[in-house]
Amino acid sequence: MKANRTLILVSLLIIILSVSCKKKKIPTTVIPETLSIGTAYQGGKIAYILQSGDIGYDANVQHGIIAATSDQSTGAEWGYYGSLISGADGQSIGAGPQNTIDIINGCLTPGIAADICGDLVLFGYTDWYLPSKDELQKLFANQVAIGFTPTGTVWYWSSTEFDANTARVQSTLVQSILSKSQTAYVRAVRSF
Repeated sequence: MKANRTLILVSLLIIILSVSCKKKKIPTTVIPETLSIGTAYQGGKIAYILQSGDIGYDANVQHGIIAATSDQSTGAEWGYYGSLISGADGQSIGAGPQNTIDIINGCLTPGIAADICGDLVLFGYTDWYLPSKDELQKLFANQVAIGFTPTGTVWYWSSTEFDANTARVQSTLVQSILSKSQTAYVRAVRSF
């Protein structure tokens, strides 16, 4: 009887010790990657990080615009001269993807600026687009950090249509409009 009692006590003691000696899991916190303008990231360089008030802004997760590291064209037309493209007039940060879709769907001419961006596959990424007027302005505002060095009066297309005959362009810190039948440079961007 005494042996049974000793055996039971030893068994209980072993169970208690094994339960209390198990390693406790300490929760780990994953620190999100902090990104900055000019950082090489997802196929290009970060040209802009969304701010409060921008479409798609999330205080908990960084989002923004990535610029391709080189021009996709030095002489492409915007296309569809003489006609309006429904929906391709968005100017704000975040409007570029939909503008590009609207241009591609509305103008079947191959090789236009929006087509070049929409067809681009760069470092495995296929979601490139022609930037809106405000998105293009961010490329110029952060040109030193992203290695974007246009000179003189070289015009870059935005995806923002102005009227049936013109669309928005930008050259070294100056925004303007240009005939959609003229040629301008193209620099694709994508969102993250």
